[in-house]
Amino acid sequence: MTGRLLSLSFNPVPALLAAVLLAATAAPGAAQALRGLQGGNEVLEIDADEGIEWRRDEQVYIARGNALAVRGDISIYADEMRAHYREIKGAGTEVDKIDVLGNVRIVSPTETVYGDRGAYDVINGILVLVGDNLRLIGEHDTITARDSLEYWDQKKIAVARGNAEAVREDKRIKADVLTAYFEPGAGNGLELNRIEAFGNVRIVTPGEYAQGSHGMYYVARELATLDGDVKITREDNQLNGEYAEVNLKTGISRLLAGPPGSANTGRVRGLLVPKRKPAPGSES
Repeated sequence: MTGRLLSLSFNPVPALLAAVLLAATAAPGAAQALRGLQGGNEVLEIDADEGIEWRRDEQVYIARGNALAVRGDISIYADEMRAHYREIKGAGTEVDKIDVLGNVRIVSPTETVYGDRGAYDVINGILVLVGDNLRLIGEHDTITARDSLEYWDQKKIAVARGNAEAVREDKRIKADVLTAYFEPGAGNGLELNRIEAFGNVRIVTPGEYAQGSHGMYYVARELATLDGDVKITREDNQLNGEYAEVNLKTGISRLLAGPPGSANTGRVRGLLVPKRKPAPGSES
C-alpha cells in the first residue's frame, strides 16, 4: 500500500548535495539547486510503501517503507521520514523539523548525496546528514566526510566535517573540516565563492603535495593559499615556510615567510635533492 501526505506548504530540506559538491571546486552554476527545495510555494509530496501515520498528540507525520519526498526536481529517499509540526495560533500548522532515517539519498538533476540519517531544522534552515559512508557524487566532483555533511541556509555555507575530502579529476583537497561559502549568483541561485580548510590541510596533485594548518581556495582564480607550518613536496624536494600560494590551474607554487604585506620577515627553507646520474657501465 502506498500513502501520500496531504499537501504541506513549508520550506523543506535544502539541497545540501549541491552545496557540498561545490566544496569540491564545482562550477558556479551548480549552486542553483540549493534553493530547489526552499523557494516558492510548491508543496512537498511524500509517498511510502507502508503508508503514512499521523500522530496528532505528538504532532508528527511518519512515512515508512521506501519513503519518497518530492518537490520540483529534488527527490529525497529514506526508509522512514518524520515531519514534526507545531500549531500557529490563527494560522494553522507549521512544519519545523524533518527527520530522515535509513538509506538516505537526496537527488537533484546533477548530484546525489548519501547518508544513513539526517535532520532538517526548518525554522533555522540547517540540514545535517550523518552516517558511516557520507558522500556526495556529482558530474565532476566527489565529497566525502567522516562525521557530517551540513548546510546552513542563513549563513549560506556548507560544511563537511571529519577527514573531509574534495576530489576533482586528479586534484584533491583534504582537511579536518571543509567549509564552502556562497554568494548570490545569476537569477535566484547561489555561486561558490571560496572554500576554507581547517586542520591537517593537504592539497594533492599528480606532481605535488602541500600541507599546512589552514587553507583557503578561491574558486574563480583556482588559487589555494596555505598557512601555518607549510610544507610543499615535489618528488624528493621539500620547501618549508609559513605561507604558500598554490595555483591549481598553472601548477606554479610559491612559498613565502608570511602572507603578502605581513611583518613576517623570516626565511624560507628548502631541501633540494638532485637526481644522481647512473655510474658508467651501470644499467639505466
